[in-house]
Order: sequence, then C-alpha cells, then structure tokens
Amino acid sequence: MTSIADTLATAACIAGLFLPAFAQSPTPPPAAAAFEVADVHPSPTRLHPEMRGGITHGDRFFLKDATVIDLIANTYEVDPSSIFGGPSWLAFTRFDIVAKAPAASSDENAKLMVRNLLADRFKLVVHTGTRPLPAFVLSAGKTPKLKQSADSSTPGGCQYQQPPKDAPAATAMNLRFSCHNTTMEMLADFLHDVASPYLTRPVVDATGLKGAWDFELQWTYQIPKDTDGVTIFTAVDKQLGLKLEQKPAPLPVVAIDSISEPTPNRPDLDKVLPPPPPAEFEVAVIRPVNPEEKNFRINIEGNNISVQHASLLTLIYRSFDIEPGKIVNQPKWLNSDLWDITGKASADANAGPPIPDRRVDVDLEDVKEMLRSLLADRFKLTTHMDSRPAEVYALVAAGPKMKKADPTTHPACQEGPGPDGKDPRIDNPLLNRLVSCQNMTMAALAAQLRNLAGGYVPAPVIDATGLEGAFDFTLSFSKKADLNKGSPSASGGDPSGAPAASDPTLGGLTLNDALQKQLGLKLEKRDKVPVPILVIDHVEEQPTEN
Repeated sequence: MTSIADTLATAACIAGLFLPAFAQSPTPPPAAAAFEVADVHPSPTRLHPEMRGGITHGDRFFLKDATVIDLIANTYEVDPSSIFGGPSWLAFTRFDIVAKAPAASSDENAKLMVRNLLADRFKLVVHTGTRPLPAFVLSAGKTPKLKQSADSSTPGGCQYQQPPKDAPAATAMNLRFSCHNTTMEMLADFLHDVASPYLTRPVVDATGLKGAWDFELQWTYQIPKDTDGVTIFTAVDKQLGLKLEQKPAPLPVVAIDSISEPTPNRPDLDKVLPPPPPAEFEVAVIRPVNPEEKNFRINIEGNNISVQHASLLTLIYRSFDIEPGKIVNQPKWLNSDLWDITGKASADANAGPPIPDRRVDVDLEDVKEMLRSLLADRFKLTTHMDSRPAEVYALVAAGPKMKKADPTTHPACQEGPGPDGKDPRIDNPLLNRLVSCQNMTMAALAAQLRNLAGGYVPAPVIDATGLEGAFDFTLSFSKKADLNKGSPSASGGDPSGAPAASDPTLGGLTLNDALQKQLGLKLEKRDKVPVPILVIDHVEEQPTEN
C-alpha cells in the first residue's frame, strides 16, 4: 500500500471543485449498527479475485476479495464510478473481512456495520451529494410496448429463459428474459447489472412510467462477425418502445475527504473470533466425465457441490489458485483424463444455522479447500511450494497516445466502454476485449496488466515507461483463443512482439499490437526473477473407489 499523503491534496481539490454539490460537513455513518469484533486482513493472492459474500449467517459476517472502493460503493449505494478521491490502493488492494454481528442482523444492518467499520478501522471520512456524470438514461418512446401487470402480489423481476434446443445458430448467443411485475426503476437496475459489456455506467430511469409492467426482452450478448445480432439499445427500442441513450445525468456521489490503511486486528482475535473448522466433504463421488458435458463448471447450491468436466490439472490450479504454467513435475496424463465430482459439504461449512427463506451457499474459498483435501485423499496428491527464475516483461513508452487523467477520479479499470460510450466491438466483434481505465499511473497499469490481458502475459510486468502522472484510456483487442490459431501469438506466446502477431485480414488484434497502436506502449522481455511455483511430489492417475 502507498501513503495517503496524496489523499489530502485530492480531497482539497474535490472540495474546491464540487463544494456546491456536497453537504457542508462530513457525512458520519449511523452509530447504532456495529460489529462486535472484526478480522480485517489483505486477501490472499487469487487467480480471479472479485468481491463475494456480504451477508450475515448466524452471528458471522463474511466478505471476500473486496476493495475499499467496493465497500464504499456497496454501503453508500453508489456506482464505483461515482466515488471521487483517495489513493490508488483503494481500487486495487483487496481485503477479506470476517466479523461477529449481533444476532438476527439484516442485510441492511450489515451494510451499516461495514460503513461503521470503514469509519473505525480505515478512518474513512466522506462527503455525499449529487453531480452530473456519464450515465445511460432510460426514457419513454412515443409508444411504449409494455403491458401493465395484473397481479401485484407476485415478486417482481426478470428471469432468464433457456434458448430452445433447436434454436438457429444466429440466435444462439441471444439472452432472453421474461419480466413480470417490474417497475421502470427495477428495469434500470436490471439493465445495469445484466447488460454488460454494453452498459458499464449507471442506468437512470427517466421514463416517467409509474406502476409495474410485464414484458419480454432479448438481445445478443456478443454479435459474431458477419452475422446479424441485436444490441441492448436496439432491443430496448424495438421490443419495449423505450429509449436507452448515453448522456450525463445527476447521480449520487461520494467524495473521500480522508482515509488510512486499516488499523491492526485485536491481539486476542483468535479467542474472541475463533476460526471455523476446516471445510470438508461429508461425502463425495468421483466419476469419469459425462460425455454430454463439454465445459468445466463448479456449481454450488447450499451445501451441495458439483464439479463437471475437470481434469486433474484444472482441479489443482483452480483449488490452489496458481496458474497452470506454474505447476511443475506434471505427469503427461494430468490434463487428459476428465472427471465429474458431486459432493455434500459438512453441516458446519456455512458456520451458522439455516436462515428461513434463504439458501446460503458454501463459500467458493471453502470449496477450494475441500477440493484440495479431496485431491490429497482420493488421488494421493502431495505438493510443495518453491520458486524458479522466470522472465519478466517491461512496459515501455513507444510514442504515448493517452489522455491525462482527472485527478479527482479513483483509479480503476473495467470491462466495457469508457465515458464516451464508444464500443469498437459493435463494428468488429473480433475486438472482443474492451478495457476502459481511468486515472491509472503506468506503475498501476503494469501491476494490473496480467489480470487484464486474459492469458497474453505469462510473467510479471514492471513499469519502464518513465511516464509521470496518471492517464485515461481504452484498450480493445482480441481474446487470445479467438485469433488465427496458426499465428505465433495465438499459440502462446510472446507479447513482446512476435512477427505477424495479428492477422489484419481477420480483424483480430493481439494485446501487444493494441498497446502499440492505441496507447503508444509496448511490452519487452527483461531479465529473469524468481517466481513461486507449485511442485507436484506425487499424484495417482485414478482415484480411490467411491
């Protein structure tokens, strides 16, 4: 983490720019709701970190892989893009929170308790208000094509509809939803949550339509090249008779006045908040893969867990949170034999009693722990951690083409268009990765590039650009798997510039080509540094009998 000295300067800037929009004094959190005790610690390194949890179960509250920006957005109920100020670590350092909550705490109380935790442990002070910001505005067309709901007693919302088995290929990528008893405010929230990657900004209801409605809505999630498809904008227009347009709208905002790194946990934490027992399978069945299943999947429903179409290599790297290329001493068959696993977690895996009318799923991190134990028990897997030299990549300047950032916005990168709404994927679906970044230093970009790259960068990246300050930019490139399979970059590659890295006749673009053409940056190989690896000491090809 970095010092928060830059926070004070940013806060002063915010106060000068936005004083009319904000309250004249800091907004304190409600004092009534507070955790009895809380464990706050940086999250372990995970392959695919994203915030999970956020509900109380019994007297325990769990939240995993949450940035401070996540916590503020959730507890103050604003979009992350509506949070201003603060140091860069707020957007990138992730925390796990385990806390003891008063009995029968509601989800809303949990939000207030997290808000108080931010004030107590992170010393967070904020101002709240409104400000015109980029948004997607939902308005009524000349003739809305909606049916007034007849039954207001049923729960409102939109349900996903499976496509028919005989659906033509042209509609195979369509997302279909049936919506009942749905208000326009609910529709706006639904579109923002589900219609990615098109809608990366808040959706605001400006239809003026009151009451609840029934309707059907479908659009194409990703339009294949040279085929017809329906964007979410066309679907809302043609199917609902509404308009969805990108333009500024007044949105609730939070400005960070001051914040610090979290204070230490209590020294007697293990006594007052003892960890739950290790998660384990109560029963597990391992079978050869079902030939009808074609994709790897982990499904968790309450205490029931199923894993489909998994090789031992997949099970190991997923459960140990380490990249496949960093697992050494692999038998040749490690990625060939495929397995299905069904099992039930022990009753105490959720660390609390059943909650009426709510299914509480076993946490994914507990499932990983259960799979590691299962591999050791049934496949006799033994491993140890070590390190070995590996090349690193340097991010260097090659005629930079980026825009200087607004210093009041928090650093972030997200999938989808930036504030200008431009989306090159619509004209060229092979540019199917679109990343929009704001207020990013080159050091922060280098640290995040491996996660953003989608498999292009097999080693750590260091900043060697020499560029000072922070920048706003968008980067569009092709998923590695979708490039011409005969090209050097598609087969694995060297992001630092293998010849013929992209095939312009197909419209694809590698990460490194996109960096050079769009941002004026490039990746170069540099000297080797030690990186952690997982060494397989022993593993059996076949599991013990069920």
